[in-house]
Amino acid sequence: MSNRNSKANKDAARERMRAERERQAKKDKARRQVIVAGSVVAVLALAGGIGFAVMQANKPGVWEDAENAPLTAPKNTEGTDGTSVVIGKKDAKKTLELYEDSRCPVCATFEQAVGDQVKKDVAAGKYKLKYIGATFIDNSDNGSGSKEALAALGAALNVGPEAFLEYKAALYSPANHPEESQDKFAKTDYLLKVADGVPALKNNEAFKKDVNAGTFRKWALEMSKTFDKSGVTGTPTLKMDGKKIETPQTPEAFTAAIDKALKG
Repeated sequence: MSNRNSKANKDAARERMRAERERQAKKDKARRQVIVAGSVVAVLALAGGIGFAVMQANKPGVWEDAENAPLTAPKNTEGTDGTSVVIGKKDAKKTLELYEDSRCPVCATFEQAVGDQVKKDVAAGKYKLKYIGATFIDNSDNGSGSKEALAALGAALNVGPEAFLEYKAALYSPANHPEESQDKFAKTDYLLKVADGVPALKNNEAFKKDVNAGTFRKWALEMSKTFDKSGVTGTPTLKMDGKKIETPQTPEAFTAAIDKALKG
């Protein structure tokens, strides 16, 4: 091999090596750009996620929205805000006031024991029933079941007084009433499931729509304020025309207490 050929081969080899280094440098640069771009995207995504989480955390909840919403009162109510719920024959001379919180376990025990007797008395015209709903149990655990159940009762009352009484009984029944520590009534799906046991509410699309939309949430808040202003401090509480009755736990004791109150 001549010196000229040897030099040419060496020059060609050096040129190939230089070109290869340039290609590798370009590939390394491109890879670094991809990594940096990916990191920027990841940081932006994280920042966006944090921002979204913060925004969601600061977003008003359904009950904050309800507080500021226009009031829609159910049918079959009276008073400026529709918070007077009186059920029974107009010619009944006496009115039994019933103060209850839907999550209250003692209310459930009371309803299971004497709820049927109350319905019979009201149907017979023995007295009218005035219902005052409370939501104070929600305050004890930052729950919402008392409020949601009261709003759902408003939707039942919008269907009719009988549907209201039957739904109230269903909510308090042994099969459906949860432990006080279990805020099951906070879930509208559960409230609708309970309503399936009430003929007037089962497959009632208007009722279902009102429960899902929270149509009567504002009304529930106003009803709760009525309870708070009443001076009653616990549930269940019974009053006959404003005079308190000791809460009986059997139909017999209830009838005896009511008969005595009616005479007074």
